[in-house]
Amino acid sequence: MSTTMGMASAFALSALLLSPLALAEESQSFAARNAARVASAEHSQVEMSAKDQYGNPGQHTSVQGQSDSSKDS
Repeated sequence: MSTTMGMASAFALSALLLSPLALAEESQSFAARNAARVASAEHSQVEMSAKDQYGNPGQHTSVQGQSDSSKDS
């Protein structure tokens, strides 16, 4: 009987401790924080793609220079 009461109390305690986490997804502050994270991730992704597109022109010329020197040999 004490085992059953222990398991029931453990279940009740875990339900009380985990209920705020379950309700957090429905709260306005959670939604606002999640939206801010998504916006930040999108912003950094746009910056990284812009760096890739308009990156170092020196890298492209050095690669071309190496290919030109290999053609001369």
